[in-house]
Amino acid sequence: MNRIAFTATVLFSFYGLCYLGENIGIEYSPRALAQDYSIPFRTPEEPKEGLALPRAVDLALRHHPLLRAAVSRRAMADAQLREAQAGHWPLFQFSEVFTRSNNPVFVFGSLLEQGRFEQQDFNLDSLNHPDYLNNFRTALILRLPIFNQRETETRVAQTRIDQEQADYQHEQVKQQIRAEVIRNYYGVLVAETKKGVAAEAVKTAEAEVRRIRNFYQAGLVVQSDLLAAEVQLSEFRQQEIQAAGEVNTTYAALNTALGLPIHTPQKVTDELTERNFVVPGLDDLVQSALTHRPDFAQVKLRVRSTDKSVRGAWGQYLPKVDVFSTYGLSGRDLWSGNSDFTIGAGLIYNFLDRSRSAKVDYARAARSMAAAEQEHLAKQIRLEVVRAHQQYISVRERLDLAVEVVAQARETLRIVQDRYQEGLTTITEVLRAQTTLVRTRQNLLGARYEYYLSYAQVLMACGQLTDVQAFVS
Repeated sequence: MNRIAFTATVLFSFYGLCYLGENIGIEYSPRALAQDYSIPFRTPEEPKEGLALPRAVDLALRHHPLLRAAVSRRAMADAQLREAQAGHWPLFQFSEVFTRSNNPVFVFGSLLEQGRFEQQDFNLDSLNHPDYLNNFRTALILRLPIFNQRETETRVAQTRIDQEQADYQHEQVKQQIRAEVIRNYYGVLVAETKKGVAAEAVKTAEAEVRRIRNFYQAGLVVQSDLLAAEVQLSEFRQQEIQAAGEVNTTYAALNTALGLPIHTPQKVTDELTERNFVVPGLDDLVQSALTHRPDFAQVKLRVRSTDKSVRGAWGQYLPKVDVFSTYGLSGRDLWSGNSDFTIGAGLIYNFLDRSRSAKVDYARAARSMAAAEQEHLAKQIRLEVVRAHQQYISVRERLDLAVEVVAQARETLRIVQDRYQEGLTTITEVLRAQTTLVRTRQNLLGARYEYYLSYAQVLMACGQLTDVQAFVS
């Protein structure tokens, strides 16, 4: 065969295989990755008027960078699996080597390879002191592993476990995002309501100042009462300014949780209403956590992966077996040559390799460490569930108490105002009652907010924050 035609054919076949491999492979662009997980890949848009909690979560699951990172981790695991599976397939290589030498052995062998050995080449002077010889060696090499000490088997099994871990990591990130959205979404509602409470307190204080000023002008109260009322009004106005700043901050935090620019206009539509969440018993919560927590599932998979490592380490005591084939052309230039082929099989067994026992011991130690981490995480999960459950009970009781305190503060203010109008008490008592009512109303908002968050934390501790329907009004 003409060497140029042969080389061109080989290169064309090689690049053809590369082209086919690229086109039949799986595309892992960000857009394709997003489609694999049903996450539309798009640039953030300004949300329309009205943002309900489910829509806020949907936006976060579309745009949050941590979720894209989790998708990329799964893509990495998929790529590693394909790389590991390649160990089962033959290795096809093409080589072109040029050599120029007057080494007697090289010259003698190259002449034989090129099919140009003649009678005069047996001349002793030619054998001992040959002239320089050019040799172009073109070769196709095929190697097929038959058994490689369980290396490929172990890598494939571990990368499949990595895929499962990536899926659990993806689910864990989704639950974390839901919790973050819930915290910031209702944080906006708390900030807006506090702003409303502060504005209402300012209006009430303004009306009180006008009323006391009329009394002062009529000579019914002293000037100190009017000054005290004006000081109280100034304090309420400061609270209103601070509450307005908190509203802007919480909206920025919400947009960050949604993966949107912090200045994206938003308007939350839900309300922080009274709710009665139902929480199972503590034993059921612990069992649910050990069953559904994504992080605990990842640790259990890590133990399985170390089991595969131990099995793979023992495989070092087994032989390696592979077969190979070579087809080549040798000639003095690229335009001519003599063909040859080789077929063979090989077996390698290490009778003495002190590193094998060390590898087994290392794999066993890694498995022991993974099992200890699993046990430790199980204890930590139980503690987290107990803490979340106790926090939920505590917040629920505080919420009930906060409702009663607000009612008492409102009634106290009414009584004190009536007594002040009758001249039976001082303006100090009125101002103190007003301040107490504002503070108790804000405490009620905080308690209700913590009640929502504590329930979300219970769901997170149990691995059950898979949706937000329980929070929707």
